[in-house]
Amino acid sequence: MSDVVAKAGQAYMKQLGAHPLRTKAITSGVLAGCSDVVAQKISGVKKLQFRRVLLIMLYGLAYAGPLGHFLHKLMDKIFHGQKGKETTAKKVIVEQLTVSPWNNLMFMMYYGLVVEGRPFGQVKSKVKKDFANIQMTAWKFWPIISWINYEYMPLQLRVLFASSAASCWGVFLNVKAARSSSIAGASKNA
Repeated sequence: MSDVVAKAGQAYMKQLGAHPLRTKAITSGVLAGCSDVVAQKISGVKKLQFRRVLLIMLYGLAYAGPLGHFLHKLMDKIFHGQKGKETTAKKVIVEQLTVSPWNNLMFMMYYGLVVEGRPFGQVKSKVKKDFANIQMTAWKFWPIISWINYEYMPLQLRVLFASSAASCWGVFLNVKAARSSSIAGASKNA
């Protein structure tokens, strides 16, 4: 078994070296899809919503993976040659004040408009209502992930690490959303 895992790891690293953007995009898409399957199962969905899984995979493939690829390259250019804990802290701060809010906004908009198919007005209202809370929660989780990523991960593995963490974050957001809609549904029926 360990031989199979080692060979898969070598093949992945070979693809990452030969086709970094494509490999990171596909990795992000697959992990996002897996995250959504887990989230659906945890939230009690009886029948897996394959359309939703595919749309979440598309988000990872077309947006999250490529953004991560270019973000980490950009951060290395901005902080070129700088090492140490102070540089790591600066990278985390820059990422958390720029990319983190942007990513949360983009995901909320994409999820509402594309995945759920809601009208723009409804999505805008939901973003207005929930964005601050989601961002505050993100700032409790993502700075730690970003610190580990910048401090310990080599550049070529940062998107894989962040996408893995994003899978956990995605499960959390989906379960939170399912709970809030079931509470809202229960209060409407009361």
